[in-house]
Amino acid sequence: MQRHLRAIQLKELAILKEIHAVCVAHHIEYWLDGGTILGAVRHGGFIPWDDDIDIAMRKEDIPRFVAAATADLPSWLQVQTPETDPSRLPMIKVRDRDSFLVEADDDFHQPYPKGVFVDIFPLEPYPKVSKAFCKRVLRGYNRANGILCTKHYYSWRSVAELFWFGAKRAWYWTVWQMACLLLSKKEHTGNDIKTNGYGVMHRNADIFPVSTIQFEGETFMAPARPHDYVGNIYANYMTLPPEDQRKGHAVFYAETLKE
Repeated sequence: MQRHLRAIQLKELAILKEIHAVCVAHHIEYWLDGGTILGAVRHGGFIPWDDDIDIAMRKEDIPRFVAAATADLPSWLQVQTPETDPSRLPMIKVRDRDSFLVEADDDFHQPYPKGVFVDIFPLEPYPKVSKAFCKRVLRGYNRANGILCTKHYYSWRSVAELFWFGAKRAWYWTVWQMACLLLSKKEHTGNDIKTNGYGVMHRNADIFPVSTIQFEGETFMAPARPHDYVGNIYANYMTLPPEDQRKGHAVFYAETLKE
């Protein structure tokens, strides 16, 4: 797989450039996120072993982006949403039509496209809560949700898990919605609850106004304070992880389906 990694990275970079062009043309802000902004800060491009690109944008801008991208992206790309393809996650993917990438949690019972992609995560205003509260509630919700969304064979244990983790998920969801309803949402931003398994929230001042950064020799949108943004996600982010942890997300990929 290693010999294909750079080809996959370059294809993802080409997708990102097309997304960037759509966003600039339609005045939609996005920013590099996750391992991609870490790669930009630490390596000036991809983390050497990384095989995906993550970006984020305001949740309120997602419908406008989907409409613009569906109309403007070249024919070799397609927009995948939870509405167009079955998925339990509310992220958007822009996929290449002429490649194949398999991740560990891909569901081959579902017919959604599986080409190389760029993930687009929706971010929204967060209530004024402590980091500890945010992590406890959102991690708890996502752990319960992950178990409930995993396919089970019928057993009394699976029935018990359905009730136990269903109750936990409902509890964490209710607590979070009450916090969103009762507390100010002017200082922090974070992922949609279903995509925030780490319970991370960012200060608005670390994101806005959106700036730019170099990634693989190209200029893309970035958080206002990239180092603060990255440091909020990854501890000791300038230190490389041990070699046995330097792995990508895919279990198989082919950069092209045609000879």
